[in-house]
Amino acid sequence: MLEETVKSPAFPWWYPVGGQVDDEGAHLRVWADEHKSVSAVVNGIEHPLAKDTGGYFSGYVSGARSGDSYKFLVDGKGPFPDPASRFQPSGPHGPSQLVDASKVSWTDHDWPGVRIEKQIIYELHVGTLTPEGNWQAAIGQLPALADLGVTVLEVMPVAEFPGSFGWGYDGVNLFAPTRNYGTPDDFRKFVDRAHALKLGVILDVVYNHLGPDGNYLSEFSESYFTKKHKTDWGAAINFYGERSQPVREFYVANAAYWIKEYHLDGLRLDATQNIYDESEDHILAAISRASRKAGEGRQVILVGENEPQKVCLIQPESEGGYGLDGLWNDDFHHSATVAATGKRDAYYTDYLGTAQELLSAVKYGFLYQGQWYSWQKQRRGTPTFGTKPAAMVMFLQNHDQIANSGRGLRIHQLASPGVARALAALLLLSAGTPLLFQGEEFAASSPFLFFADHKPELAKMIRQGRAEFLSQWRRLATDQLKFDDPASQDTFRKCKLDLSERDKNQQWVVFYKDLIELRKKQNVFSRQDRNFDGAVLTTDCFVLRFLSGNPTDDRLVLVNLGRDLNFSPSPEPLLAPPECCEWNILWSSENPKYGGDGTPPLDSDLNWIIPGRSTVVLSASPVEKGTKAS
Repeated sequence: MLEETVKSPAFPWWYPVGGQVDDEGAHLRVWADEHKSVSAVVNGIEHPLAKDTGGYFSGYVSGARSGDSYKFLVDGKGPFPDPASRFQPSGPHGPSQLVDASKVSWTDHDWPGVRIEKQIIYELHVGTLTPEGNWQAAIGQLPALADLGVTVLEVMPVAEFPGSFGWGYDGVNLFAPTRNYGTPDDFRKFVDRAHALKLGVILDVVYNHLGPDGNYLSEFSESYFTKKHKTDWGAAINFYGERSQPVREFYVANAAYWIKEYHLDGLRLDATQNIYDESEDHILAAISRASRKAGEGRQVILVGENEPQKVCLIQPESEGGYGLDGLWNDDFHHSATVAATGKRDAYYTDYLGTAQELLSAVKYGFLYQGQWYSWQKQRRGTPTFGTKPAAMVMFLQNHDQIANSGRGLRIHQLASPGVARALAALLLLSAGTPLLFQGEEFAASSPFLFFADHKPELAKMIRQGRAEFLSQWRRLATDQLKFDDPASQDTFRKCKLDLSERDKNQQWVVFYKDLIELRKKQNVFSRQDRNFDGAVLTTDCFVLRFLSGNPTDDRLVLVNLGRDLNFSPSPEPLLAPPECCEWNILWSSENPKYGGDGTPPLDSDLNWIIPGRSTVVLSASPVEKGTKAS
């Protein structure tokens, strides 16, 4: 049955595409520049849309309501789901569903948002955070995360993807939170509850490609993609070629949509090196502006992943940059991993894991800022001088790096407990922005492997691709290690956290809580500036001195990843206590309540004895009259 569509030119629009519901119906708009006709099939009834400017088709469907299903016919072909669908209750191949976001009852009206400074990020995957793997169960974990002391939750991608499980980086409906975790309102309730507990929420979004199954964009326009560039995962997005303006509008609107309609506090932009744009106004800069505008006064943070380490992403637009707030710092992770494991295979080839590297990463952020990088046979990185320390997001674990260990092992399973604690302390006391991965705080035994539920022919290709990727590791390129099948339900299940370990491994939980509290309460750590200095004592040991206006408020951090060190003689000025003072232990990663062996005084008549596989924080106190230091 064909019904006449009544246009409503006065209908208010925030987004250029998708369905927007009001009290009397729904306005629909879609870009299909290469086609002559588009109709919306709403609840089985066809409504022709009118040709709009710029290749868009739009129309108003009276009587349509939130929850109604619809698809599009394009030149009589289809029907296809809406490229900007707000929900796909039957998956990416099924009908789209109208969603009215205006009826949501938010309680976070006074929430100010977050800025990059003073944050501790916690990356999570909704499907494996809990046994149930949905938003409602995740809400139940928010109090424990707030109690831990983290401040921002970074949610791995949730855009609709095929199958019943996956990482989310093969999303195909970028405006639709996947039905695997619940409804759009369930996601909103998660954010609202997080804000009530003073937790920010940012979302990992993928703007460099779309997944291989369920992507219908090309049915509406081939101009969504470009042949000028390639990515490792699929066709690159057309951000600057012919007919790219509506493509740019689509992605800019998507960024604003998550901020505005889900009250998110920002975005993490995946693999920005594969976002290609030669426009004068780079798409990342446009996304940055739109995201902040969508915040409507709330603070918003934008973090990029950028393998070439291009600092222009975090420079202000006034200086020719793109205006993001932070970048993931892989260099710190790679050096710390070599220090922890001793293995320098594959992309760890260009790291030694020495005290000098770790000290430089803490001081400067990226280790590679234009030097030759032998693994890639090219120069890598750009200078970080002039950037603020908080812009460097540092981590020991994240979804990629755990999975890339082959067996999905975590840092505490790859290193000794002492080294794992020492490196965690370095991470959380450094001036950068620390990121933890789900379960890290209680030494989770569950692995985090690559998993993706695809149809058999795609699953076979993904298995082959994963094997080829992991073959860069010499030790993994043999038949000795059998990899978990990414398409197996068992692979997915074994990655779910065992939340009972939070109680079983209380020593680790207390360790992280104490560390986070130390970071927050000690101004020299929480202020995140460059008012500190450091010195290498040996290949495995270094010292950081965090300076204050009053020398007695300085803090000394000793990091020793090697054996016990008798540093004598000790001709290093940073070790000297303030005049008429002595150093006392303020905190140690070897505290017995964390499972350590205890920490005797470091500075004594024997000169400096720095315990191995530990990080120790010292504070100064006045020396009583008649003692050695007076």
